[in-house]
Amino acid sequence: MIQTELPSEFKGINRFAIKAMLYLNGFAHIVIGLALATSIIMFTWLFFVEISAAAHANNLIHGFIHALGTLMLLWSISALISAVMRYLNGSKLEVETFIEVVMVLFLRKLIVLPVQDAKPTLEEVGIWVGGAFLIGVLYILVIRFRKTIPDFKRK
Repeated sequence: MIQTELPSEFKGINRFAIKAMLYLNGFAHIVIGLALATSIIMFTWLFFVEISAAAHANNLIHGFIHALGTLMLLWSISALISAVMRYLNGSKLEVETFIEVVMVLFLRKLIVLPVQDAKPTLEEVGIWVGGAFLIGVLYILVIRFRKTIPDFKRK
């Protein structure tokens, strides 16, 4: 329904509802920001715990690969925080940001696969490699699409 079609009796309720939704949306952004900040602290702590555990177990290679996986999660959270900050400053959320995060998570899984407790099957490795390839192709298509169509370029 278009705004001009509302009966005049509902205009006050409509303004109240919009204002309430704006406040609720702002509160949601605060909660998301705090949750992302908490995850940064937790992943940073986990990174140092994994390095310490690897040093004590005399298994630096295995521990380093796990710690690298944790750093990649930290990188993903950092990218999401940057996207939220840009959004809160008036920019649009860009699909490339989310594709980049998924790409990093696929790469993380591929890095951590060799040091999993259970040996990965050839099928599992193929699925993760294929998924990473498809996400990479999607990323390239989105970037090229933005460059070729002027209305979709970043502002």
